[in-house]
Amino acid sequence: MTARRFIGWCSLAAAVLLAGCSTPATRVVLLPQPDGRPSAVIVESNSGEVTLDKPYQRATVRAGRARPPTLDQTDAARVRAENTTLFDLAPPAPQRYTVYFDAGNTSLMPESQREMTTALMVAVARAGSDIVITGYTDTTGAVVSNDELSQRRAQQVRQMFIDRQFPAARIEAVGRGERELAVPTADEVAEPRNRRVTIEVR
Repeated sequence: MTARRFIGWCSLAAAVLLAGCSTPATRVVLLPQPDGRPSAVIVESNSGEVTLDKPYQRATVRAGRARPPTLDQTDAARVRAENTTLFDLAPPAPQRYTVYFDAGNTSLMPESQREMTTALMVAVARAGSDIVITGYTDTTGAVVSNDELSQRRAQQVRQMFIDRQFPAARIEAVGRGERELAVPTADEVAEPRNRRVTIEVR
């Protein structure tokens, strides 16, 4: 999506929000990423462009004026107060869980049972959500065997959600083997924190 198209996409929402203004305008506010990563967007009009690269920077393009977008700074409280309806309609943030397994098998560690129960309850309560399940292993054993083991772990967790009547079509389960280690180790290291399945309910 180009910046010009981005402006066009935002125009309808801005028209609703600014219905009482004497001069119609489109406003774009850069919200912070949930994980804190930097982000940016270019806001373009027929007369120029500005780049928003700090949280809560705001660009305003006023209709019928041949000038570049104006740039200023707002804050979280003001953005939420001025756009209450949009924030109320936003989906809830994804919930993430991690459960751990015994070495070389698909048995959940006892301390992970409570985390698994919480994940199951949250998923069932969030109507319409999707689930992404990713299985991992430590670095002991052959790469091919670990790929297969991580997939079995992910499928086992997937089945737990299905057993709770969560729709199977909305669950994705994949195995990553010993890739993307939570704790980097050398080969053939039995690291318990790498024998895991991550669950994202979104």
